[in-house]
Amino acid sequence: MLLERLSNACGVSGQEDEVRALIKQEMAPYADEMWSDALGNLVVRKGDGPVKVMLDAHMDEVGFCVGAVTDEGYIKLKKVGGLDDRVLPGREVWLTNRRIPGVLGAKAWHLCSPEERTRSIPFAEMYVDLGCRNRQEVAALGIELGDPVYFATEFEHFSDRVVKGKAFDDRAGCAVLAAILQQYSYPGITLYGVFSTQEEIGLRGARVAAYNLDPDIAVALEGTGSANAAGVDPFDTITNMGEGPAISLIDASGIPSLRLFEELVRLAKTRELRHQHRRLTAGGTDAGGIALQRNGIPACTVSVPCRYIHTNAALLNLDDLNGAITLVHHFLQSVEKGDFRP
Repeated sequence: MLLERLSNACGVSGQEDEVRALIKQEMAPYADEMWSDALGNLVVRKGDGPVKVMLDAHMDEVGFCVGAVTDEGYIKLKKVGGLDDRVLPGREVWLTNRRIPGVLGAKAWHLCSPEERTRSIPFAEMYVDLGCRNRQEVAALGIELGDPVYFATEFEHFSDRVVKGKAFDDRAGCAVLAAILQQYSYPGITLYGVFSTQEEIGLRGARVAAYNLDPDIAVALEGTGSANAAGVDPFDTITNMGEGPAISLIDASGIPSLRLFEELVRLAKTRELRHQHRRLTAGGTDAGGIALQRNGIPACTVSVPCRYIHTNAALLNLDDLNGAITLVHHFLQSVEKGDFRP
């Protein structure tokens, strides 16, 4: 399945080449036109109707880059995007797209003082261990400063509905967008499918794409947090995995178009589609950056709930992903028929 290949592909912010190449190959048979811009966004145009609609999903994932190499042969890292220090020690990683294996290491627990054992290990004290004995052995592997570092996580089915993988934020959104472009056509609109770059470091690619395309409407497709896990108050769960795609009303990047939000909710209700609202004002999506371009662009976000995003492994319910595809499809039909206008 495409989601599996997207999840297994490597593409931290600014290093999305592998993901872009995969999507470009998949989209070639369905595109009326396809191109990339200076920031590496991949734009797929389908149709040439009077209303321009932009669907955005970012290709990049959180990860690391090589910050330094010690004389002892350890790799010190810089973060790329938001990562939680508590879940990092002991994780297997890949260095570069050649997938050189390593482990995120830190001082062994039995060597720590009583005080050190009660705190989370600071990121500055972590390193990647490649099994090398010195700086020269690291250099022999062809590793250089700035090289990307990824979580070494392979996609896996936990059941017929639930899957595990890395980078579901936002390869889940990429899978939704790809399915829309592959399965449907909307002659009454010009649909721009934008697989954007560098969302995790400031919504950068989507801003540029939206400015250049100047769409009438935009929807960001995301993988968002789902914290309906043991010990979490229901008020704080953000979304519930398995209860349908989430429609955002507010987040840290801005307030989505109220009319667009209401239309998505109306369609979900009239079509009896399972859906929910994202219950968190922290975090942002490309919709916030898109909305601020030119004279303002009506934008909103539809998300696939994922447990444990921004870690080495997330969980996703395929019913939620398919529900997002269905909801966005009905929205595009509504625009094409003239039932909804910005």
